[in-house]
Amino acid sequence: MSYAKPIAAGAGVAVTDTPAGLRQFLDPGCAAAHWARDIPSDVRAWLDGLDPASLPRGRMALSVHNIARTVAQICKAHGLAECAERTWLQSDIAALAEILADLMDVRFVRFRLDVIDANACRKFHIDAIRARLLCTYRGTGTQLGHAEPGHDPDAVMTIPIGAPLLLRGSLWPADPAPGLLHRSPPTEGSGETRLVLVLDPIFDEAELG
Repeated sequence: MSYAKPIAAGAGVAVTDTPAGLRQFLDPGCAAAHWARDIPSDVRAWLDGLDPASLPRGRMALSVHNIARTVAQICKAHGLAECAERTWLQSDIAALAEILADLMDVRFVRFRLDVIDANACRKFHIDAIRARLLCTYRGTGTQLGHAEPGHDPDAVMTIPIGAPLLLRGSLWPADPAPGLLHRSPPTEGSGETRLVLVLDPIFDEAELG
């Protein structure tokens, strides 16, 4: 199995260098959209230097407009002092939530900031959701590949750190270009700790009650 190979154009994966380009995710036959960007080097160094126990984590359903405040509260609860790097992280997560909400025409999201130090979802799969945004801020990024269900891809693309990824799930109302699978990279035994943002749009606000 080879890694870091780009997935061929026309294979259901849109790659853009601007956030506006993520609107390709709504095009017919698009299974995923990837914003190829870097995060600031000082933010990356700050996150990499944090003790794993201090990495912010939490999950809840909430209004997009409350994301920045919620992330700030989570960071404070984990003992992270206010600094330019923390402010960037809070603002970036809020901006990504706004992008997702605008694309999906929703006001609420399921927010999850995960700290992962073992194998999680290491099998290639399609999530049983309509859509999801993933962004890895520390550690190895999400991996993509084309294969039949129950099989591993021959070629795997690893999404870079800080690069947001939009994925369609099995509940997407139209065909998401079948065969595109993803997984969390297997890292058990490597000593690596990942920090991953997961955002799911909430289409039925009755679920909040």
